[in-house]
Formats: sequence, C-alpha cells, structure tokens
Amino acid sequence: MCGIVAYTGSKDSAPILVEGLRRLEYRGYDSAGLAVQTPKGVEIRRAVGKLANLDAALRSTPLTGTTGVGHTRWATHGRPNEANAHPHVSGKVAVVHNGIIENHVELRRELEGRGVRFASDTDTEIVAHLVSEARAAGAESLTAAVRSALKRVRGAYAIAVVAGDCPGEIVVAKQDSPLVLGIGQEENFAASDIPALLAYTRDVILLDDGEMARLTSGGIEITVITDGAPVTRESKRIDWSPTQAEKGGYKHFMLKEIHEQPRAIEDTLRGRIDLQAADVIAAEIGVTEEHAKKIGRVYFVACGTSAHAAMAGRYWIEQLARVPATVEIGSEVRSGEPAFLPPDFVVAVSQSGETLDTMAAVKAAKAQGAHVLAVANVVDSAIPRASDGSLYTHAGPEIGVASTKCFTTQLAALLMLAVYLGRRRGTLPEGEARRVLNALWHVPAQMREALTEAEHIKAIAKHHLRARDMLFLGRGTGFPMALEGALKLKEISYIHAEGYAAGEMKHGPIALIDEEMPVVVVCPRDVHYEKTISNLQEVRAREGQVIAICTKGDTDVAKLCLDGAP
Repeated sequence: MCGIVAYTGSKDSAPILVEGLRRLEYRGYDSAGLAVQTPKGVEIRRAVGKLANLDAALRSTPLTGTTGVGHTRWATHGRPNEANAHPHVSGKVAVVHNGIIENHVELRRELEGRGVRFASDTDTEIVAHLVSEARAAGAESLTAAVRSALKRVRGAYAIAVVAGDCPGEIVVAKQDSPLVLGIGQEENFAASDIPALLAYTRDVILLDDGEMARLTSGGIEITVITDGAPVTRESKRIDWSPTQAEKGGYKHFMLKEIHEQPRAIEDTLRGRIDLQAADVIAAEIGVTEEHAKKIGRVYFVACGTSAHAAMAGRYWIEQLARVPATVEIGSEVRSGEPAFLPPDFVVAVSQSGETLDTMAAVKAAKAQGAHVLAVANVVDSAIPRASDGSLYTHAGPEIGVASTKCFTTQLAALLMLAVYLGRRRGTLPEGEARRVLNALWHVPAQMREALTEAEHIKAIAKHHLRARDMLFLGRGTGFPMALEGALKLKEISYIHAEGYAAGEMKHGPIALIDEEMPVVVVCPRDVHYEKTISNLQEVRAREGQVIAICTKGDTDVAKLCLDGAP
C-alpha cells in the first residue's frame, strides 16, 4: 500500500522523512528510499527490506538537505529490489509514487522509442521521464512540468516530485490515492496518511482527486491538475493520538479494514478490467489461449478464509470457463497423496503467500507437472515465487486478526480469473463477459452504500447480544459466504456458529432451531432465490430468529424476517 512523506523547511530533512516513514510502517512495504536536495543536486538512498536497512545506508553515506521526499514501496510492478525501490530519477528530477499507472505499457514503449533508457521495471519511472522531458521542452516551472506529465497518465496516483535545480520546492498531486498536506511554522509537509505528520503538525489539508500542490517553506499553493485553476481550502485541526491516526480514527483496526474494502477492491481491479474489450488484462497469470483450452481440471488449494473464497471461485470457474473445478483444504492435501496431472491448473490461494500447508500442496503439484497459479496479497512471498504465475490482490496489510478486505479482494481476483479463462476457452460470450465485469466494476460503490447501514447492523447485533449459538445458511456462492460469516463470528465474538448449505438444513441442522436460535440466511435474488426462501420459511416454522442478507429493496424477504438487511 506504499507510503509517501515529503518535507521542505529549515531543518535537516532526512531524519524527518525516515521518522515519517516509520509511522507509516503499518501500511506494509518491501523497500524504502529517500531523495534529498543537496548542494550536489538531488541525491537518493534506497534499500530493500525494513527501514533499518535504509537507516544503515544513511549512516554509511549521509544525506544533508532541507527539502526531500521519502517512500516505502509495496511492490506491484517489478520485484522488490533496490533498482525498483523509489525514488526514481530522470535527469535532475526525482519522483515517488503510490498507485498504479494503467497505461504504463504504452507510455514505456513510446519513451523507449525516443531513446529513453529505463533503470527499473516500475510504472513509476515513467512519470519521472515524462516530467524530465516536459522540463527539457521548456516548461516554465516544475509545477507546469508535472502537470504536463500527468495529462499523459491514466490510473491512480499520489506523487511527490523534487528537482535538483528547484531548491526548497516540492510538487505533489493526487488521483484516487490518498495524500494529505501538513502545515507547519516555516515548514510544510505531505504524506500518504496523517500519522506521518502528527509529530510535527496537527494542521492538515486533504487534497481532493485531480488536484496538485506546490510546497515551499513559505506556503502551499493548490491548483487543479487539468487547467491550473487555483484552489482555496481551509486547513483542519487533527486531535487524534498517533495510535488513533494509524487506525484512521476508527475504534480498532478491524473496523478500519472493513471500511477499506471498497478501496482495496478498486486497487485489485484497477488496470485489469477492459470493459470495451469485455476482457481481463492479466498476463501475469501465465496462461495463453492455447493453454487455457487444454486445462482439464481447476484444483483450488487453500486454508481457512482463503478456502471459502476458493469455493466461490469454483462456482465461477465452472459457470464461466466450463471446466471441472474442485476445492481442497491445504492441510488435507499435504497429509494425503494427491494425484495431479499435467492438464491440471492448480490455484493456490493465500493472503500471506506463506501458508505452510498450501505451500506443501504447491510443491506436490509442481512435482507432478501441473501448472500452478498463486493468488496472494504479499508480493514475492514464498507461494508466488514457487508458482508458474501470480495474480496479486492489492488489499494492503491486514492487521486485524479476522480477514476482511483480503477475503473480498480474493473474491474479486477469482471472478476475474474465471472471466479470463472463459474468454480464452471460448466458453464465455463477449456480452456475458461484459455484464459480469461491469457488475464487478460497480462493487466498490455498492460496498460503500452497504457500509452506510452500519447503525442498522449495530442494532441487529445488539438484539442478539446474548446468543450463544448461530446458524448461517446459503446456496450457490451464498454457501461459502455463510461459512465465512460463521467463521468471523467465532473468531471475533467467541460465539459458536456453523455455516451450512441451505439445502442441507433438513438433513439434521433443523433440529437445532428454536425460538432462541438466530439464523442468518444469505438470500440474494439469484437463481437460488426461490429455494432459499423455502429454507427461510422452514426456519420461521421452527420459530427461529431470521436475519436475512438480501438484495436491496427486497420487501418480500424483509417481511419474513425478524431482522432484514436489504
């Protein structure tokens, strides 16, 4: 999820930048670096791994100057190594960047065609070269050069730019990636998040999308990226403690991460969905059209929450790619003698990319000639390194014990995988693929709307506060959602809960239902709707307390429930 810190004032910038990055460590990173204006121009120091490695590099070769930018990188383009670490330099310009440049391939090709040589595999370096070219072409200021460059760029970004011949000046800009400005006494700051600033100032300005700012020790000038129109915005006073700031003002990390889900899914989808072509752009999967048509079986292997995501993925693979699919628990694969064949396509799903049982299954699959794809959140972790291809989610670090945003980003990634395979196998018509991808594209907005129901959901929870047992029921993809809901309740509330396929209720679980048993029924308006309604009515007949998760506006279900959340 990367972190940016920038400072200009009268103090030595390097210690301030490093301390700011340290306060952003909770966001996760795999490398770090600084760019500081010195008498020699802009100098950089970078290191792979923890900030302690950057500290060591700075002790060995110090940087001294009163203006600079710092960055912690969470790899998305290019492996985590020093060459790919930020800042990236072109001529006298140094850039740090959070986000993803969606049109980086075409821009890189264009720049290389003009003789530009790249020193990294990142999309960020493109911005440095574009700014440098704009300055060489006569841009009247660093701000104008950055504006010119950003007009060429599509995607999400928060950037900070310094130049060796523009002393005491930093230019920052934002689009779909967080950036906050800090106001000090004859010093000013920028950062990805408020915690990086609290040791130095409590007065901040939140940049809006499509805005940029010029920072000097004497002030901050905000303008619109497209036309340079000036923006006037009052600062805000932040009264959070550093710990509260890390939590974004939320009571605890899990609540923060629940609210981060829309952003996490946007980051996972960004640059991968082409609605015009009705296709998924994901060469990193490592499957050609010829290979996709030869797949004989998709074999998911995962543990815990990831296994529930894989169960939903299995439905989508069979429906859209029309290939048999199965889901196995990693520990069961590891302790058994699984039979893999070369036509098998093994999908290893793991948030950390280090799950031991899943890793053992990957090794067995590889040894028997199967093609392995890793779906993971941590870049360059063990399972992706051992696999033939990788499809990374971009949830960022998940500090809360119970997975939230990592689960939903896994679902998004697996649905994209199903579309990707279906299009290459010729089993998914263009119109249907476009319908699915368009629906997926709108999920973050729908999530944000669902999160507005927080008070309603809190009231439901309060009503069932003394429950000691709960059932979760669902059909189709609602079944793994029921399993995951039950797991979450157990993990967080220490309440016994079980998830069942709704059709199995009459084969035993119905005996547990009475007037004191809350039963959560996952009941969207899908092909299973009528049968799920029948199961819901069976619960009602046993006087169970029904809590329904249903499609917005479904008053028919709401009438049948003690608690409805349409």
